[in-house]
Order: sequence, then C-alpha cells, then structure tokens
Amino acid sequence: METVILAEDSKTGSVLGQMMLNEHEQVVFCYDKPSGLKAIIAVHNTVLGPAAGGTRMWAYQNEADALNDVLRLSRGMTFKNAVAGLNIGGGKAVIIGDARKDKTELLFRTFGKFVNNLNGKYITAEDVGIGTQDIEYVAMQTKYVAGKPETMNGSGDPSPVTARGVYVGMKAAAKKVYGSDSLAGKKIAVQGVGHVGEHLVKLLTQENAKVYITDIYEDVLKNIAQQYKVEIVAVDKIYDLDMDIYAPCALGATINDDTLARLKCSIIAGAANNQLKDEKVHADACQQKGILYAPDFLINAGGIINVYYEIIEQYNRERALQHAEKIYDYAYQLFLEAETQKINTHQAAMNIALKRIADMEKLQRNR
Repeated sequence: METVILAEDSKTGSVLGQMMLNEHEQVVFCYDKPSGLKAIIAVHNTVLGPAAGGTRMWAYQNEADALNDVLRLSRGMTFKNAVAGLNIGGGKAVIIGDARKDKTELLFRTFGKFVNNLNGKYITAEDVGIGTQDIEYVAMQTKYVAGKPETMNGSGDPSPVTARGVYVGMKAAAKKVYGSDSLAGKKIAVQGVGHVGEHLVKLLTQENAKVYITDIYEDVLKNIAQQYKVEIVAVDKIYDLDMDIYAPCALGATINDDTLARLKCSIIAGAANNQLKDEKVHADACQQKGILYAPDFLINAGGIINVYYEIIEQYNRERALQHAEKIYDYAYQLFLEAETQKINTHQAAMNIALKRIADMEKLQRNR
C-alpha cells in the first residue's frame, strides 16, 4: 500500500495549483495493487473541526475528473457544515470504480487504512455508490468513520435524513414562491433516484405531488415507477418538462447554460452537490430568470447532520431529525435575506458560511 502524488497533467494543471485555487489543506492520492484501490481524499478546511464528508464511488473517465470532483465536493462540505452549524470542517473522498461491479471487502478495508493514516483529520461516511455494508468494512480498519450500521450503534443509512432536509427545504421554497408550502398537485421532476432520490420521491408522493423521475439505471427507474406510481422521463428530456420544481438528485453541474435555457420551472431544490456549473454565473442566471434556487449545500445537509450526531456523541436519531427539520426555517429565512439584500441565494448562503468560519478563526486566535 502506498500514497502517491500525481504529476502535473496538461488537462488539469498542477495538483498544488488546484489546491491553492480554493485553499485546500491536503490532498492524498491512494493506490493499492492487491485490492485495486484507487482513491483520492481531499481535506478542504479544518477551522471548525476535523474534516468530515462522505466517500463517493464512481467510474470516472480519468483521474483528472476524479480529482476535480473530490476538490469541488470537499470545498462544498466546508460550507455545508458551516451553514448547518456543525463543528466539523469540510472533506471528501472518491474511489475510482464501478459501484455495481468493483466492490470487495479488501477494497474498503484498504481504504479504511488510508483514512486511518490521517489520524482523525478526515472522518468519512456514505456518499454516492456507498452503502452501510461498505462502511462496516471501512470501520474494521479505522475509528474515523460515521454512518455505521445501526447494529454497530451507528446512525445507519443517512439517505432518509438527507431526503427529509431536501423535502422541507423544497417546501420552504414553495412557501416563498407560491405563498403556501403545500406540494400537493405540484409537478416535480426528480433527476436521479438512488438512495436519496427514492426517499424524496416517497415523501413527495405522500403529499400528492405529481412526480416525474429519470435515472441512468433502467432497472432502478422501473422499480421506483412501479412502487410509487410516478412517470418515467428520458434522461435527456428531463429539462424540457413543463414543471414547477426541478430536483437534481444525481451528480453536479446540471444547472448550466444549456439547461437553464430549457428549464421551465419556478424552483430548483434537490439533493445533488455542486448543482451550479459556475457558482456566480448560474446563480445569477437563476435569479434573472425568476427561478428560486435553494442552495444545495443548505438543503442537502440532512445526511451530514445525521452522521454528525454519531461523531460527537452516542447517536440520537430524534435529535438528528429535529436538527434536519430546521432546514425549513434556515432556507425560508435565507430566501428573505437574499431578496432584501438583492443578491442571489447562493451568495447569501455563502455569506453565512464564510462569516461563521471567520468568526471561529477569530475565536481560535484569541484563546
């Protein structure tokens, strides 16, 4: 098992250059031949506490794409944890591989050893492609892991709590736009029906919303459509629907020049991370188009809130759910503040996160 640093690549620029661009503290490249593990761990900021964020397993086309993703995701975790009022910093990890084909006990236990080598600077958990069984294997090699199965006194799958936060954030957006937070009869397109997306679909159909779904996996789509009686839409047609709310729940950057030209909705509120391809350009574009954008790192914080209570104490699900429910109030107040300040909602959320981090830096200096 060895840790390696990639050489400069003509497509990405230097690794250190990319780290400096967004002030990352540490990036660890992990390779292990026996297990086939290829992973990257990124620690963005530890002002508020040890970096925490899930591990994603994805079949990236190349290492440059994996690096770009983990840098964006870890940075997003810093602001997500800050705006949620959690005393943890931002970090993330990615494992390069097909989550449907490449998982083994050896792979995840080896990854756990790499996490352990950071001595608590980074605490991992579930993200896309990772389940509680995988986390159980990681936990065999390190204590710096959360989202462990309930049988191990952990918090279990964080997806239901993530979905709950997105759901209440969406309701807050509906209250701001429509004057009522009821989603009954609203046409909502859920892009991506993995763990979080499925739980969101369940909540929306229970409130009698008209739900459309899409996903890259046909078997998943058919199962969800049959179970919840929702309508399937082709992956490339989701942006053209006549809908009230677009809920991106797959990968990032789906809010971009092309999709904004096609989207016919009043609200964007979903579980995906880094939904804006360009934070400034596309947050402004949403505002100019009259679309209320619910910042992803605000409303999808339920999952990290859930594992946070596992990290800091003996896990209490009721306390975690109560905290996640507060996303409704956080989001509604943010929408009002953005309107008053005449700034886009993404910038309003960033201002809150950056102020908290700056305040905690002052507190540390004055000790």
